[in-house]
Amino acid sequence: MRLNSSTGVRAPGPRGVQRQRIISETPDHQQTDSYAAFMRLCSLSALPNRLQHPQVRDLAWTILSPPLLSEAPQCQRHPLSASCWNSDPERLANWLRQQDAEPSILEAWLSLHRIRRLGLYYERLWQYALSHAPDIQLLAANLPIRQNGSTLGELDLLFCDDQGVHHLELAVKFYLGLAQGDGSRHAHWLGPGSHDRLDLKLDHMCQRQLPLCTQPATLAVLAELTGRPVQSSFWLSGYLFRPWPQSCTPPLGANPHHLQGRWLRQADWPRFQSETPDAVWQPIARSAWLAPARVTQAELWTANRFADWQAANPAQARAQLLARLEPDASGVWLEQERLFLVADDWPCNGAAARPLSST
Repeated sequence: MRLNSSTGVRAPGPRGVQRQRIISETPDHQQTDSYAAFMRLCSLSALPNRLQHPQVRDLAWTILSPPLLSEAPQCQRHPLSASCWNSDPERLANWLRQQDAEPSILEAWLSLHRIRRLGLYYERLWQYALSHAPDIQLLAANLPIRQNGSTLGELDLLFCDDQGVHHLELAVKFYLGLAQGDGSRHAHWLGPGSHDRLDLKLDHMCQRQLPLCTQPATLAVLAELTGRPVQSSFWLSGYLFRPWPQSCTPPLGANPHHLQGRWLRQADWPRFQSETPDAVWQPIARSAWLAPARVTQAELWTANRFADWQAANPAQARAQLLARLEPDASGVWLEQERLFLVADDWPCNGAAARPLSST
């Protein structure tokens, strides 16, 4: 295992890339080869709930969560597509169980960098997974590309496997579908802060991030790291939240197995809660938005505490993720459903008011 000088990422021995088909937003969509390969990992979908350490649960979720889209404007590729962890999922499961039994290595890895944003945490988890995969060589992570003193951007991941050398962009997103309009349009899916939008994200990835690999400055850097051709792709995971009570159609190309939840405005909470008055809901900190919530009895909020929290929330409070919890046989409370509680005027600004992109 050697250390990459640009990132401090420790990487095992060489591995490679997967051939992809380009998918366009047209009626004759095709699935990516990588998406079909990812379906092998679905047999482990329940594993994150069986693990105990929070960061290991997030690691397992990062690897095993399905993509938001099964059809996309550019090639999608699961980072482990060509790995034996994908062809033999039980090997991956055993490694994750080992991490859960001895999480100190992962904890030390994550402590090397101060991480404030959820997206960067997600990227670090992928870096850790790839640096330990037995048949992948992680060449660089968050590799800056500079030209004439200016930074053009950075490559999230550069690695090789048995299929070649890959540049891969990562993203984890939580999008809420608008109650009005055509939900199949990517522009009708916004982030909880209404500053992000699915079509804008896809446009940024496909028109800016992926083409960065073809720029002369990037090619010069890649020539030093590897003399082999580099294939660019992305991996986008997360959740899609439908409005309550109207619901909406999923975005065009949505993965039929995508993770999902609901969202509603604060003014609608009393009516929503009256439908299941005995349900136990609890706010989830942003840093814990990845893996399904796991709450011990000592951490569980009382009904009075939740009511006080709800009463103290102003009508224009920022979006808050809630999880509905039920106890398992051991008395630990596990997430059964999640929803976003948003301001009464959501979305009032941000990406909702921006013009549609070309994606």
